[in-house]
Amino acid sequence: MPLTNVRSITILMADDDEDDRMMTQDALAESRVLNNFQYVSDGVELLSYLRREGAYADAEKYPPPSLILLDLNMPRKDGREALLEIKNDPELRRIPVVILTTSKDQEDKIRGYDLGAASFISKPVTFDGLVDLMKALGKYWVEFVEFPAQEK
Repeated sequence: MPLTNVRSITILMADDDEDDRMMTQDALAESRVLNNFQYVSDGVELLSYLRREGAYADAEKYPPPSLILLDLNMPRKDGREALLEIKNDPELRRIPVVILTTSKDQEDKIRGYDLGAASFISKPVTFDGLVDLMKALGKYWVEFVEFPAQEK
C-alpha cells in the first residue's frame, strides 16, 4: 500500500566539516529524499538560524526546519551546548534533533538522549553508507513521522 504522508521537509544540518555537509547533501539527493537542505557550521549559527537572527532573518530563504542533523564537535558552541539551548527553548524544543557524529563515546550517547535528542547516529565511513542512512532517515522522517503544524 503506497504511503500518502510523503512530503518535502526542511532539513537543517549543523556541522563544521564542509566535506561532511556536501556529502550529506549529495547523499540526500542520491537517496531521492524530498527535502530542502540547509546548513550551518556551528552551534552559534544554528541558534541564529532557528531564532531568525542576523543573516538568517529571511524566513523564505531560511525556512524553519522540520529536522536538525547535529554534529557534536563544533567550534564556538558545540552540539551539546546547542542541543541544551534548543530543548530549553519553548519555541524550539519540538524540533526533532538527530545527533549525527563521529563520536562513539557512551557518555555522548547518554548525554545526547538526556538532553532530548531524537536519535544518536554514528556517521558512516563510506558514501554508500551515508546514502543508505539518508534513505532510511528520509523514509522515517519524511514518510512516517507526523509533525505539528509550524507557527508563522
